[in-house]
Amino acid sequence: MLRDSAAPVEDVQAWSWRIPTDAPESDGTFAWNATTLVLAQVRAGGREGIGYSYGPAAGAALVRESLAQVLHQQDALDTMALFVRMRQAARNLGRQGVAALAISAVDAALWDLKGKLLGQPVVHLLGGAARRAVAVYGSGGFTSYDRAQLQEQLAGWASQGMRFVKMKVGREPAQDPQRVAWAREAVGPDTQIFVDANGACTRSEALALAQRFAECDVRWFEEPVSSDDVPGLCLLRHRAPARMEIAAGEYGFDLLHFRSLLEGGAVDVLQADATRCGGLTGFMAAAALCQAHGVPLSSHCAPALHVAACCCAATAVHMEWFHDHARIERMLFDGAPQPVQGLVEADRSRPGLGLAFRWADAKEYAS
Repeated sequence: MLRDSAAPVEDVQAWSWRIPTDAPESDGTFAWNATTLVLAQVRAGGREGIGYSYGPAAGAALVRESLAQVLHQQDALDTMALFVRMRQAARNLGRQGVAALAISAVDAALWDLKGKLLGQPVVHLLGGAARRAVAVYGSGGFTSYDRAQLQEQLAGWASQGMRFVKMKVGREPAQDPQRVAWAREAVGPDTQIFVDANGACTRSEALALAQRFAECDVRWFEEPVSSDDVPGLCLLRHRAPARMEIAAGEYGFDLLHFRSLLEGGAVDVLQADATRCGGLTGFMAAAALCQAHGVPLSSHCAPALHVAACCCAATAVHMEWFHDHARIERMLFDGAPQPVQGLVEADRSRPGLGLAFRWADAKEYAS
């Protein structure tokens, strides 16, 4: 159904929940035992849209205390105009970090609301699907896992039909070749193994590890060095073994970061995270930038939020099925996607994002 009138934003709210992990988790540079979900809700025209990000509870306060005022009585259908207004309002706050996470959650909520006001799924609003379904890769394999945990998790994803699985490396580099060998033993020869150092390595360490990982046919080395080290990523990209792709971009809060990676020739695959880079508006801008540079795109984390966008983005090659976030989304959202033989489809049966938050189930995790 098309509308010929504006839908003024009536109310903007946000909340946060802190959900414990199901086991201790760590990567090359950080360890955690809980994840905080920030949920934004925007009301207009008698409908409500929801969006979310993963980050500190301060993001919810920023939505309530700053962004809500910027959006009040503005047309909820003008998603780009509202995105620009929010970015302008965050100028003195610093547009990266918590402000970017808050804007991302609200932007997603606005797209969900727009779909509900127009009676259309978001996949149609973003321009229509370039593909019916997008591949996912199982992501976890935390450095805190012992051999049994690592192998059980990765083998489980492979048995579900996922063609790619990813594990964390970099905390104890001397142990990582053995851990990768355990992963290869668990998933067999036909499943591609990805590794992610989260920027933990020096350039020389990363080059040495890349050679060792190649012995187990590792095809993807994510953030072997810091994503801020564009020359270092470029060095790795040109000197890594054949068929090993270098990936980065998950910490991009705006297009300038993505542009620096692409123009610097630093990545074989760019990653973008809609919970950090400006919601669906920012993610689709990153997708366009990838298309202009002829570089593939992969989404980072928050799988339920990325399905429609990855189905629409011409250069998207797969999505991250991050263990922690996939688990939370199954716990707290009706309509959270489930892979079938390693693929997920965008929901065309319901307007907006097709997600409904289970408020009662979240009550115990309120932060």
